[in-house]
Amino acid sequence: MTLPGPPWKLPIVGVMGSGVEAHEERSQALGFGLATLGVHLLTGGGGGVMEAVSRAFCGVPDRDGCVLGILPSASPDTPGVPKPGYPNPWVEIPIYTHLPLSGQRGLDPQSRNHVNVLSSNVLIALPGGEGTASEVALAVRYEVPVIAFLERLSELPGLQAGVPVESSVSAVLGFVEAALEGLP
Repeated sequence: MTLPGPPWKLPIVGVMGSGVEAHEERSQALGFGLATLGVHLLTGGGGGVMEAVSRAFCGVPDRDGCVLGILPSASPDTPGVPKPGYPNPWVEIPIYTHLPLSGQRGLDPQSRNHVNVLSSNVLIALPGGEGTASEVALAVRYEVPVIAFLERLSELPGLQAGVPVESSVSAVLGFVEAALEGLP
C-alpha cells in the first residue's frame, strides 16, 4: 500500500501566546496564513491565542497540516491526564504530557515549554505573559528562529532583546517562509 506524500514531514510552526486572551484578529489572520503555507501548527493546546489560531487554521479547506497540542497535566499525580480545558476543540493531535503549565517556571527543565520550542522549526509569539516570554527565551537559547507578532512591545513583557517584532501578518509569514527555506 502506497500512501500519498509524507504529511508527517511538513515543517512545524509553533504559535505561543496568551491562554486567556484570544487576540482574535491577529490569531485568525495568522492561523489562516499558516494553513496556506503547508505546515503543521503546534500550540500548547489551551484557550486564548492557542484556540483562536487553531480554529482559523482548521477553517482552511484542503490544508495539508494538522494542529498539534502539547498538553499540560492536571497534576503531578495524574500524568497524561490533561488540565481541565485542555485540549481545545481544534487540536487534532493531542500530545499528552506529565508536565505542568509553565507560568513562572517556563525555563525550568520540567516545563513543557521545552517540548513546544524544540518540536518547532519556527516559533511565533503573540501577546502573552511570562510563559510566552520564556518560550521566546528558550527559542533563542535553542537557536529556533523566532518572531514576535505584536502591535506594541508592552503586549509581551519580558521579551528578550534582539527578537524581531512585526505588526503585520504578511511580515510574520514572510519571516516563517524565509526560516523554512532549505529544510528537507
